This record gives sequence, C-alpha cells and structure tokens, in this order.
Amino acid sequence: MKHIASIPEQDLQFQFVRGSGPGGQNVNKVATAAQLRFDLAGTRSLSSAVKARLRVMAGSRLNADGTLLIMARNHRTQEGNRREALSRLEELIARASVVPKKRHATRPTLGSRQRRLDHKRERKQVKRLRGRVADD
Repeated sequence: MKHIASIPEQDLQFQFVRGSGPGGQNVNKVATAAQLRFDLAGTRSLSSAVKARLRVMAGSRLNADGTLLIMARNHRTQEGNRREALSRLEELIARASVVPKKRHATRPTLGSRQRRLDHKRERKQVKRLRGRVADD
C-alpha cells in the first residue's frame, strides 16, 4: 500500500450504503457497502501524467467533476469493504503509475515475407482447385 500512504486523507472520502443482491436481513438493515470517492482532479499527490493515465483507466467510474468512485460490496462488514475499496484504488494507481513502453516500428524480416508469400501461393492453389472441373 505504498501509493495509498502517500495520498492525503482529505482526498479520500468514504460513505457506507446498503448493499444490493442476496444477503437477507443483513443486507436490508445494515449499511456495509463502501463507496470510496477519490478527488482525482484536486489531489496533489499524483503527477499529471499519472492522473491522465488514471483518467483513461477509470472509465465510467470517473464523475464529471473529476471524482473517482469505487464501490465495494463483497464483504459482510464495513471494514472488509473499506479494505477492498482501498486495495482496488491502490491497484488502479499502481497500474497508472507504470509508464507504457514506446513502440519502435520494425520491418518484417526477409524470412517472414517469404513465408507470407508461400502461404499466399498455397491458398491460391487451394482456391483454384475448388473451381469447376474442365471437360477434356
């Protein structure tokens, strides 16, 4: 949890709501599902490059005001769902922190070009043999 430790507490906001799905009386009475809101636009703990990658990775979890919303409802306790939400945020930040490698354009090798042309010749022959048989 090295990334979460560097994020200020004021950028994280927890709210507990009733969970959905099966669970009977527990899910109907107790607000155990955790909603973690992370102020992505306002945080100063992440660089602008990491923020940009995180914005793309967040997808529909990102609100219009720049807040990242993570819902956790797999556990029966608030603490379990709180831990899960924090670990999912940490994993998302860790993935966004990795700088993608720059792709270098390469040319096909002579052997690969030759194999491609050989394969095309074979396919041409197979398709030609599928045609009508000529009368002699």
